Amino acid sequence: MRFDRKRALVTGAGKGIGRAIAKTLAKYGAETFALSRTQADLDSLISEVPNIKVINVDLQDWDKTKEEVSKIGHIDLLVNNAGTFNVSQIIAKRMIENGKGGSIVNISSIMSETAAPDGCVYSTTKAAIDMLTKCMALELGPHNIRVNSINPTVVWTDMARSIKDHLMPLLPMTPLGRFAEIADVVNAVVFLLSDQSGMISGECLRVDGGLGVH
Repeated sequence: MRFDRKRALVTGAGKGIGRAIAKTLAKYGAETFALSRTQADLDSLISEVPNIKVINVDLQDWDKTKEEVSKIGHIDLLVNNAGTFNVSQIIAKRMIENGKGGSIVNISSIMSETAAPDGCVYSTTKAAIDMLTKCMALELGPHNIRVNSINPTVVWTDMARSIKDHLMPLLPMTPLGRFAEIADVVNAVVFLLSDQSGMISGECLRVDGGLGVH
């Protein structure tokens, strides 16, 4: 699978899932822009992937984000790993103007469909991402822009390992008997960005080892 002559933007690309996605897209030939609020993370990313391009900005600073994202020109592939609707608006507008279509993947969670103690804010925001995905697919489809989300279970990032005891009750409910590795999520994202998923849009794809069947 190759992304030659494609331009990709990954938000939240300094650590974990976003970092792995950015590295994979660069490996597969995409001109990749990695956005993170932490310069040290971007510096170490460049040391690993010298041809990757980096954007150091905090997405909570909307004016600065708009300024920096506007500099990079058109984007064919967008991964909203730590993104905002406003970032999607800018990139979608560029995609429409470019006239070549494209693919957007939002990173959501199985918690968008699952209620949990102390999960009101997290689950609600992820449910909003799912609906945003569907609305964007409806609006952007006529411009040949596909929009999907990835909804993973627990993924073994450094953050997940730091709260491992809190997460382990989900394991017995998972038919495959394991949580996801970062590569499981990356592979699903790459598939949805690629032409191999050319008729898939508006989907919220669970990557959860079957946990969602409950």
